Amino acid sequence: MGTRLGECYLLLQTLPIIKTENDMMQSSFLNPEPDAVKSWVPTREAAKKRLEDFTPRAGIAYAKRRNFDLGAKEHANVSALSPWIRHRVILEEDVVRRALKMHNVSSAEKFIQEVFWRGYFKGWLEHRPEVWRRYKKNVMSYVDQLEKNAGLARRYETAINSKTGIDCFDIWARELIETGYLHNHARMWFASIWIYTLELPWELGADFFYRHLLDGDPASNTCSWRWICGLHTTGKTYLARASNIEQFTQSRFNPEGQLATDAPSMSEPSLPELITPNFKSADLIGRRYGLLMTEEDISIDSLGLSNPSAAIMALGSVTARSVLPLSCRVEDFSPALVKDGAVRIEKFYNMSCSVSIEDDWHMAINEWVKEYSLDCVVTPRLMIGPVRTRLQRAVMDLNVPLFEISRTYDRAVTKYAKRGFFGLKKKIPNILMELGIQATQCH
Repeated sequence: MGTRLGECYLLLQTLPIIKTENDMMQSSFLNPEPDAVKSWVPTREAAKKRLEDFTPRAGIAYAKRRNFDLGAKEHANVSALSPWIRHRVILEEDVVRRALKMHNVSSAEKFIQEVFWRGYFKGWLEHRPEVWRRYKKNVMSYVDQLEKNAGLARRYETAINSKTGIDCFDIWARELIETGYLHNHARMWFASIWIYTLELPWELGADFFYRHLLDGDPASNTCSWRWICGLHTTGKTYLARASNIEQFTQSRFNPEGQLATDAPSMSEPSLPELITPNFKSADLIGRRYGLLMTEEDISIDSLGLSNPSAAIMALGSVTARSVLPLSCRVEDFSPALVKDGAVRIEKFYNMSCSVSIEDDWHMAINEWVKEYSLDCVVTPRLMIGPVRTRLQRAVMDLNVPLFEISRTYDRAVTKYAKRGFFGLKKKIPNILMELGIQATQCH
């Protein structure tokens, strides 16, 4: 389970049910359902429908067939829930809970671990914010070099414009741009070829992914590219091999003789000592607070707030992920999720939710605070990334405090994410108990 690139990206099975799961695994993979993977509709209802369709396949079939990449729009063996989960349109613990109502722990083990990879990377980065700062600094430096270094610029443009002559890589680059998605195994192969065959900086590759992936996540994407080049787990690299690509693309590709044969580990300056993330709770009793939604966490109706808020606002302008432009798909997807969330929140709290499309979050929040005479602003506790940074800057000199409501899932996972994933994996039973997901739910 140690090779989860980009997001861990939750490569979830979407094979049709045929008698037993074993029958399904054999039959539906050979005759995939043509509409198994559709476009990602930016609504919770679409996410719930996909989860409902997937859950029966979260066991043996998922474990056996999750690594096969059959091509763009042919991902009948995966469910691709990650664009919704990444924005917390649906929550990780709810996905696990639903899977364990239908499967026992043993058969759903691979799927459950995939869900926890996302939280692991987020928690790992919370302990090491310097990793994110270095990544952002290096991206800016390499973007500047693209203006000055003709050789680097030529290799970079060749890669992102699908002109390397390595068929599999070029097709994956086009698929990423056109659909906003890549199969997890393809992401791993792509990153390895980018780093070791094309000899391009990993930071530029991570930035290319982050700007185009609908499920692009700062922690998972950054840490996974670091894992490929031996920075996340020191000395452990990933080398794309032609035989592996041929096997798991069912002979669609075989780049024999085109790929690097060695994957030397990279090094970096020592990181500072681990920090302890702040997950303080907030006492909101008697406060006139405003509840704030961002693209990072759409499910503000699941925060467990007992007293009604004075006002609700959704920040609908998309947050820049890079100094380079976002893809049109990403620019459209996140704001649409916020708008859908605002409609749902109005019904849940039975009160109006204003949607701000202002790029200036400080101005929008400040006017909102004044309009409703708020004495504090409340939002889900956001993990490291550009949305958290943008929000912190927006409220920096407001006259009211920002209170962050941390989720039990994030607290439970982060405390076990100090080192490698294996340490967290051993604690998954403890985390499930802490979340109230009991083995008695399985059958």
